[in-house]
Amino acid sequence: MGPGAHPSWNVAQRLRLTPETIDSTLEEVHALLRERGRSACTWEVGNSATPSDLAEQLRARGLVDDRDPYAVGMVLTEPPPAQPEGIEAREARDFEEYRAAQRVAEEAFGGEVGMDDEQLRARYEEQVATGAWTTFVALVDGEIVGSASSTYVEGAVTLNGGAILPRARGRGAYRALVGARWADAVERGTPALVTQAGAMSKPILERLGFRAVAEITILLDEFGPALSN
Repeated sequence: MGPGAHPSWNVAQRLRLTPETIDSTLEEVHALLRERGRSACTWEVGNSATPSDLAEQLRARGLVDDRDPYAVGMVLTEPPPAQPEGIEAREARDFEEYRAAQRVAEEAFGGEVGMDDEQLRARYEEQVATGAWTTFVALVDGEIVGSASSTYVEGAVTLNGGAILPRARGRGAYRALVGARWADAVERGTPALVTQAGAMSKPILERLGFRAVAEITILLDEFGPALSN
């Protein structure tokens, strides 16, 4: 569950259900999200989810394919190719850089962050205080043109939200962000990157040495706010 209300921020995953618990699980997820003012989410159904026809079962209950409905779980355990020249990729150094990173993601993904400066600052301060994740930026001639983040889990680093401004694509910024996060993972003693790749990022990640380990179906669940009495 992320800070914004967009469905991609709020995800149900790691699903091990039975035919008898699908409806109750839907109700539980909806109730949890409604308590936090959310009215939509996505369900990520991996090929190890149960029951084996869970995606079809959810579609029968009104869920629909997301805009980019198929993804691949990928892993990198060897160093990626060398960093491209002319691109600086590193951790965001302060709130201003963090905010710029969020705006890059907003433009690159064609959506809205859904947070004002006060909410963004609270999120940044939470990141600094907990150390559970880190925001990275890619710069060309001193301008932030790319952003991404790493979330830290046992034994690996999870890559999230790699975004490059359209006018800066094709120059190696995405590759540089992967390289910076690999170096961070090595420094932390967990030299393994895991991520979820869509149609746009999968070919790039394959060229960087990532291998596919899972297939994922992404479904959009728009359940609306709670009905008032």
